[in-house]
Amino acid sequence: MNNELLPEKSWWNRNWTWALPLGGCLTVLIIIGVIISTIFFSVTSMLDDSVPLEYALKKINEDSEIVEQMGFPIEKNGMIQGEFNWVNDEKIADMQVPIKGPEDSGTLYIKASANGDKWTYHEIRVVVKDNEELDLLDDNWD
Repeated sequence: MNNELLPEKSWWNRNWTWALPLGGCLTVLIIIGVIISTIFFSVTSMLDDSVPLEYALKKINEDSEIVEQMGFPIEKNGMIQGEFNWVNDEKIADMQVPIKGPEDSGTLYIKASANGDKWTYHEIRVVVKDNEELDLLDDNWD
């Protein structure tokens, strides 16, 4: 009898029939995930750095009634929802921003439009957690 040892096949030679398609599918899914997350974070960054949001946050931190209710400083508290459209030189912002202060939290609603760099505010409103609504446009800020 011949007791010759046969060399064992490598892992790749034994498993390539399922490893290759699985690796290809995982690569495609990872690439799609990277593209989606890049788009998501660039849009979120555009909303975070927008003039209407900075303006509204400045104004609510200067409003004595809101500061009395929510405390100081009032800042963003989560992900901004809404839209920011920029076509040619016309911009439209419609955002809902979760905000919080040391004493309470709420939502900041902003609607604004711009032609060039001049923004017109149609709504800057804060709804505090206990459903009290404070409209900041009554103060005629521009």
